[in-house]
Amino acid sequence: MSSLRRLASTSAKRVLLAGAAWAILSGAAAYAQAPEAPGPDGLRPDELYMEADLVTYDDKAGVATATGEVEVRYQGRTLRANELVYEQTRGVITARGNAQILNADGTSEYADEIVLDEDLRAGAAIGFSARLQQNVKMAAATAVRRDETHHELNRAIYTPCDICEGDEPKTPTWSIRADRVVQDKDRQIVWYRNAVIQVFGAPVLYLPVFWHTDPQAQRKSGLLPPKVGVSDRRGLSYEQPYVQVISPYSDLVISPQINTEVNPFLNLHYRKRFYSGTIDARVGYTYEQDFDGDGDRFGDDTNRSYILASGAFRPADHWRWGFTLERTSDDFLFDKYEVGDVFQSRGPFVADDRRLISQVYAIRQDQRSYLSLAAMSIQGLRPDGSRPPIVLPDGERLVQAENDRTFPGIAPLIEGRWEPEQKIAGGRLRLRGSAVGLIREQSHLTLPGQIASTVDTPYAPGLDSFRSTVEADWRASYTTSAGLRVDPFVQARFDAYRLEDVPGRDFGSDSVTRGLAVAGVDVSWPFYRRFSTATVVLEPVVQLAVSPDAQQVEIIPPLAASGGYPATAATYLNEDSLAFEFDETNLFRANKFPGFDLYEDGARLNAGGRASVLWDDGRRASFLLGRSFRTERNDVFPARSGLQERSSDWVVAADAQPFRGVSFFGRARLDGETLDVRRAEFGANASTSRGYGYIRYLRNDLDLQGNRRENLDLGGRLTLHKNWGVSAYGSRDVQQGAWVVRDLGVFYQDECTVFEVIYRREDAVSGRLGPSDSIAIRLTLATLGEPIYAD
Repeated sequence: MSSLRRLASTSAKRVLLAGAAWAILSGAAAYAQAPEAPGPDGLRPDELYMEADLVTYDDKAGVATATGEVEVRYQGRTLRANELVYEQTRGVITARGNAQILNADGTSEYADEIVLDEDLRAGAAIGFSARLQQNVKMAAATAVRRDETHHELNRAIYTPCDICEGDEPKTPTWSIRADRVVQDKDRQIVWYRNAVIQVFGAPVLYLPVFWHTDPQAQRKSGLLPPKVGVSDRRGLSYEQPYVQVISPYSDLVISPQINTEVNPFLNLHYRKRFYSGTIDARVGYTYEQDFDGDGDRFGDDTNRSYILASGAFRPADHWRWGFTLERTSDDFLFDKYEVGDVFQSRGPFVADDRRLISQVYAIRQDQRSYLSLAAMSIQGLRPDGSRPPIVLPDGERLVQAENDRTFPGIAPLIEGRWEPEQKIAGGRLRLRGSAVGLIREQSHLTLPGQIASTVDTPYAPGLDSFRSTVEADWRASYTTSAGLRVDPFVQARFDAYRLEDVPGRDFGSDSVTRGLAVAGVDVSWPFYRRFSTATVVLEPVVQLAVSPDAQQVEIIPPLAASGGYPATAATYLNEDSLAFEFDETNLFRANKFPGFDLYEDGARLNAGGRASVLWDDGRRASFLLGRSFRTERNDVFPARSGLQERSSDWVVAADAQPFRGVSFFGRARLDGETLDVRRAEFGANASTSRGYGYIRYLRNDLDLQGNRRENLDLGGRLTLHKNWGVSAYGSRDVQQGAWVVRDLGVFYQDECTVFEVIYRREDAVSGRLGPSDSIAIRLTLATLGEPIYAD
């Protein structure tokens, strides 16, 4: 055997570059920048390695030939063939017999024979095939490289699916056959002629001509997959997105939705990247009447639109700022036109479900300090049963959405904290400051004896509040030799309020200042014991906290019984603790209210115990039980909280992972005297190699609106046989005895295809959009972009 190593001759390089050029011809090879130092194969960037059983050169004919297990390596590529021939007089390079090109990125190309000109600008291959990234396979009877930017495959087939099962050939789940495929790199487009899409080898769709953006092109204008649907509301609907690349840093998606029963709806999506951040904006518009769940129109033609925009920037170290702008002209516009991905987090401040938030913010943060400045407003889109319905001329009652005028505009919202690096009096000191202004157009309160407003009766003026706060928080930790841990703490706070349109003061103004403080200690003493395969930890925990009587901010004073109305307690300002729930997360908080407006005072003792079992094989279980005790009753807590009495309700929480892939959690609040369940929440999760499932249950005797609430959510996905399976999801209002939504689906999934048929029943009513049934077909083909949907 003869071998030539580390050659730099022109002939040898042209033989190798024939393989490199064919990688370009296939449109698949990824060129990696060669390192200056020797690579993994020991070759420097300009070095070539070649082996062959025999290498000859005919000086008279000008032909160089390498035969017998030829292997050439150059710049991370390996070319193998039975024979390589370079004809200098004709300027032709030929690789024959099992020609293979192995690229550094793992892709590979194969051909029976490859012929190229000596400039490597044009060439052809017979019996061509390739294995590309993302498991893509392609083959063609012949392949032609006409120049550096135009490549052609004839009688070609393409598939990202497996074509072998073990050592046996396998028909791919889907593939595309075409008489001719042309890649135009100048236009960054791939053209197909006489293309046939095959499923399990059977033809299902014929397209005489079609094209799409070159997958190798980073960004290119063109059509995106359409969305087709049928509904009672809009009839037959066809939405065709088109992406227009404006610059290397920005693009615009224009997506008109054409409907047979209502006017068209135009969606636009604009994105732009800057050196320090990005802007993302979606808008939609139509000129149409309102319509109900059956597509029946009513009202006047008018402009209807929405905007969902955000921007986020980092102008300097430790600083970031941004904004969100979320608004819609119609409360149920997104439901009517099926606009997706609406209620997402686009900024640091997040609204509740089915509410839009517009905000502007600036944040500075480092290891020792934090500062945030923001302003925001909220639009509510939930159906509001407490508002009187609108009665239409035909007698139908239209449910209204939330009254946005009762939501406060928030400006400014300032939060800051700073923590010195050194210890103070042996403990950690943290200083905080905050300020907020809340401005309402209408009141969300109902005064004692006031009759609920109707559509034509104006609401009372909204309460405006402005608060500023400074706070110091000190905490230390000490552990004795016996393992007893003692954590003393002291907190001191000063608040200043300015109130306008106060209901209890004839809608006048008021100013309130107050000082608040709490001192206490946390004491815990964990005990553990080691068993043969597990560790058990028992930890009693006690917290003692003492505060002077706190001055709560009254907005409606207590009223005695008169005029046929019962006596009422005082109403306190409470803007930031409305969703308060007493559970294991705040059992050991010195001030259980999460916000600033309400403050827990008096002497109280929070006591509980934790127990944990940790098995060596990863299984675990934990349990917590506790309650609070106080010297006096505290009516500042809402009755639903279980904290008003001197002895609170019991708090119970547990979680466990008894088996691999199975976990449980639960929490409950039990009446302090009768042990009746006042609030309970539990759930379970299970997952195996064949699927997953979950269940969630919530029961609350009194929710935020004073109503009993009981809900059940469950769902899962299970593969029954090989690639086939079923999926299900349901949300049930147990209190009303009705399902809110139910999904039942059948799916097929393999390495290159996901196909689902889903039946959905929605019983929820939003405005005039009543219950609905639908069947959705979802088809996702690997490497062909977004899923294909049909409803």
